[in-house]
Amino acid sequence: MTEEYLTVSHLSVAMTTKEDSKTPTVGKKWWAIDEFYLQMVVVVIGVVGTAGNALILYAMVVCKQHKKHVLIVNQNALDLFSSFFLVVSFSVKLCNIQLVGALGYWLCIAFISEIFVWCCLTGSVVNLAIITIDRYLKVVHHIWSKRRIRSWVIKSAMAFAWLVGIVTNTVIVLETSGVIDGECYTWVLFKSHVERTLCMMWYVMSSYIIILVIFVYCYGQILIVVRRQARVMSSHRAAGSSTCQTQSHQIQTNVTKTMVFISAFYAVAWLPVTLYDVFIMVNPNLTYMSSYWYASVFVVFLYTSANPFIYATKFKPVRRILIDMIPCKKTTVQPTASPRSGVRTGVPKRY
Repeated sequence: MTEEYLTVSHLSVAMTTKEDSKTPTVGKKWWAIDEFYLQMVVVVIGVVGTAGNALILYAMVVCKQHKKHVLIVNQNALDLFSSFFLVVSFSVKLCNIQLVGALGYWLCIAFISEIFVWCCLTGSVVNLAIITIDRYLKVVHHIWSKRRIRSWVIKSAMAFAWLVGIVTNTVIVLETSGVIDGECYTWVLFKSHVERTLCMMWYVMSSYIIILVIFVYCYGQILIVVRRQARVMSSHRAAGSSTCQTQSHQIQTNVTKTMVFISAFYAVAWLPVTLYDVFIMVNPNLTYMSSYWYASVFVVFLYTSANPFIYATKFKPVRRILIDMIPCKKTTVQPTASPRSGVRTGVPKRY
């Protein structure tokens, strides 16, 4: 069964190559140019993501918020490494290195497969779910979380996010990747169609559907609790009801905006990748070396690049550090004359 499926896959690749050789040369050149520019765009978004996450990590360390918000730091670190490895992997792809022998095989596995990218990206998704659950427990089950959630629990959850990403992606890449006729095929060389379908279904469920369910449920429960608390506060403060109602309305609005924005942004950004996984599950001839896949990866890393600013810049000390790093005009005042003279010898001057 294994040999038969691999033979069919190899024949389908060979047939595709033959069909491509019959197509006009101009069309092939334009297609190659499109893929080249898409890969360049992915490299650019990787550089932006690396710089953005590194900047936020630096700001959090400087303002000493990294010890208070370790899950946010872990999120930024995972996004930083995934963006960095994205730049490395796609730079290797752009070099178009000939894959021959053992060196070619390990270049395929280590870089062209994007294994390091997806190890960190999977960990980032898991850590994002952990952050959401942590906020849910602190708001909805405040007393229980204060008693049960210790420092070692948070550190274990952080390690779990890294471990899940590394183990799952490494096992799958090693089992489903290889070099055929000098071409690198990753994530597609399954032993059977059933195994392929189960793997893709697991990816779609774990990285998209379950995460969205966690977002909607946790933020929904947080919103319910906030509304209940606002109602209680307004009933106990009749004298200052207008101020209380304004504050409660502000809290509800902020929670609602966060819930809708995070859920909608994640759903939109990860939808192209999820749909491509579904197409891979249905059509065995598809690979992860196409312009559609590169465009999907670009959209995912738009989210990854924006992620640190969504979470970290909500902290005032971090915002202050980032604002101070922006070069701007400053106002200086020259020394004035002695008070006894009553005459000013200098006026405020803008530079």
